[in-house]
Amino acid sequence: MNAALTGLRRGKFWIHFSLIVYIVATLFPLVWLLMSSFKTSREITVNTWAFPKHFNFDNYRQAWDTAKIGLYAWNSFYVTIIACLVTLLFAAMTSFALSRMKYSRMNKAVYQFILFGLLVPPGALFIPLYRLIQQLSVGGIHLYNSHFGLILVYCTYALPITVFIIYAFMLSIPNELEEAGIMDGLSAGGLFMKVVLPVSLPALVTVTILNFIGNWNEYILSQLFITSESLRTLPTGMASFNDGYRTNFAALSAAVIMSIIPVLVVYFFLQKQIIEGMTAGSVKG
Repeated sequence: MNAALTGLRRGKFWIHFSLIVYIVATLFPLVWLLMSSFKTSREITVNTWAFPKHFNFDNYRQAWDTAKIGLYAWNSFYVTIIACLVTLLFAAMTSFALSRMKYSRMNKAVYQFILFGLLVPPGALFIPLYRLIQQLSVGGIHLYNSHFGLILVYCTYALPITVFIIYAFMLSIPNELEEAGIMDGLSAGGLFMKVVLPVSLPALVTVTILNFIGNWNEYILSQLFITSESLRTLPTGMASFNDGYRTNFAALSAAVIMSIIPVLVVYFFLQKQIIEGMTAGSVKG
């Protein structure tokens, strides 16, 4: 008994030790970045790992005003929000149709076609998407070098995984809820809006946050489809800290800290919903 108890304690010790090492390895870059945001560029170069001698808040002012981080952050914000909402709307309607409407052969074919998007490497679509966006215009608006075109591209990449998560959750919704709605005279649209969507809220919040984080941090697509400086999003706008000869690492560190604050705030307040949405559809019934 004592040997078993000792082995159990030893196992817990190594589990806790591994978790502590993982936490330190994860937080150390963020702590270093935060310290660097209060240093001068010379301090970062000479004393890379030391604490700042003086807390230099001018880096944040310089990043916001001189480097136009405010403009880039606004571009990222509304592009990300619109892309998330459009993706959520189409994915929710598609998942509802596939999971609740009884067209078994067609539903299966459409669902497999959507899931095929998860198997395609993102880089394989860069060239065809680039050529397509360059040539298309909608309502007189050219898609290339416009936020509208970038939003469409973000939705294209996000739809497969979004449908996958919402569809799995909707399958776990009891049919009795819909039958009760039908008895109350609800149409298909009414069932979707008043029954299925409210019950699917954990999954909807989960995919929204995942898409928000992905779109907010996205760099390659924004760099590929946006050329005007005034239209740049935050990740591509940070490239302006490099003037061709040197990089202002102090102001860049401050800009990165400001860019991750919205994501941390959103995740901090909605982490419970993320976990619920990722696990609720794993068990049906």
